[in-house]
Amino acid sequence: MPQVVIHAYLEFADEATRDEAVRLTGPIQWKTRSEEPGCLEYCFAADPCVANRVTVHELWEDHASLIAHFQHTYYAQMRDALVGLGPTATWNRLYEVSREAPVYRADGAIRTVLFDD
Repeated sequence: MPQVVIHAYLEFADEATRDEAVRLTGPIQWKTRSEEPGCLEYCFAADPCVANRVTVHELWEDHASLIAHFQHTYYAQMRDALVGLGPTATWNRLYEVSREAPVYRADGAIRTVLFDD
């Protein structure tokens, strides 16, 4: 089964609130990464280009692990922490990964063809 990527962002009233969101959710991010089966990446980080934005990157081993995450206590903790800080805007998408490859070729050069077919 293909992996699933989530890409999202949340915006807050100001940079201080954004920074508080990152601080409050750090322990939850770590628990999700280290304890939830199928979680390969889980990062909510300050966007260096938009002062009030948290950018979200998640990578899940398969559909089942992401669906299980949505029922997990850490998901509820994350949601409650973020909603409690009053996001002013949100955007999110999930993607099913059908292919993957290293960004650089074996010789270290950047790829000129993304996938070797």
